[in-house]
Amino acid sequence: MASDVARDAAQQPLLPGELIHIGNDMLAVAIAPHGGGRIAQIICDGVEWLAGYSDANAATIAWGSYSMVPWAGRIRRGRFRFGGQAYQLPINLGSHAIHGVGFALPWQVAAHAQTQAELVLALPTDDRWPFGGTAHQRITIKGRTLRLELAVTASAQAMPKPVLGWHPWFLKPDAIDFQPDAAYPRDAEGIAMRPLQPPPPGPWDDCFINTRPVLLHRAGQTLRLASDCDHWVVYDEPAQTTCVEPQSGPPDAFNLNPAALAPGATASAWFTLEWFAGDAKAKTS
Repeated sequence: MASDVARDAAQQPLLPGELIHIGNDMLAVAIAPHGGGRIAQIICDGVEWLAGYSDANAATIAWGSYSMVPWAGRIRRGRFRFGGQAYQLPINLGSHAIHGVGFALPWQVAAHAQTQAELVLALPTDDRWPFGGTAHQRITIKGRTLRLELAVTASAQAMPKPVLGWHPWFLKPDAIDFQPDAAYPRDAEGIAMRPLQPPPPGPWDDCFINTRPVLLHRAGQTLRLASDCDHWVVYDEPAQTTCVEPQSGPPDAFNLNPAALAPGATASAWFTLEWFAGDAKAKTS
């Protein structure tokens, strides 16, 4: 029983804890530092955009919008090699290690103002992530735009180059405008693989190569998503939610795209969410 609980730790409940808030007259963001450092809810002009925590939606993996750090998606069976050594990460969903460690750990509030918050996490130095380092989030509101920045700085030792990303659980949009260039096929275990292929028809639980903004239309609003990441996972199979996840590399990146982050070096990424009233299909560039 204990091993089953550990294996599916991502499905275990995670309470939000005490929230902090940033916002203006148009946009309000609630942040749960102790709930994986995630955004618990985003409200634009009175409209909620995220599937928040509830008794019926309490799993660590399943609510709000969280950072994926120091990897995004699944690492196949939690195994990879780095610097000539084999590593085994804890299995936390099915047979694989998913979404890093940051989404399940408490973050420290480094700064908090009316329209900005900064969170910091000392990454583990044990079997969860043997390389240490420091993760940093900056969450900023300006007008109707929410800007998310995520960075990892290596400690005195090299580490596998982190894959950074965000996993928002959006309430189901009425429509999505998404025009990716290519997709990673998935094998029998559901893990991304090569070579790339043309994007398949939906519904999706897939990783795509995409360099264009993504538009979500819902409740008379349009949300424009943009990022410096060129990998995007879209998961729209659930009836009530759609996840649109920019990330700096593919799932299983430590095996597909092995690279190193030098001691003391920093990897970073950004993600913007900008709201418009009504139809904004022209705003895709």
